[in-house]
Amino acid sequence: MLLNRVVRLVRTPTMSVVKRTATTTSEGAILPMPHITRFGLVGIVCAVVPGLLIGATISKKMANFLEENELFVPSEDDDDDD
Repeated sequence: MLLNRVVRLVRTPTMSVVKRTATTTSEGAILPMPHITRFGLVGIVCAVVPGLLIGATISKKMANFLEENELFVPSEDDDDDD
């Protein structure tokens, strides 16, 4: 009987893994869900707007630096729509 169980375990190619998704106490009781703070649209705006402003400022300063040091000067021909 024990030999049959060992043979079945060895022959089984896949074994199921028990996944625990709940947090429990040391006694085994499931804890309640934690409080989730949701910011929604206000949080997105507060994250995106400063990033865009900082990025635009950095790129503007770099463009001015490159033009002042004549590393990159746009040619006058590029503005023609002919």
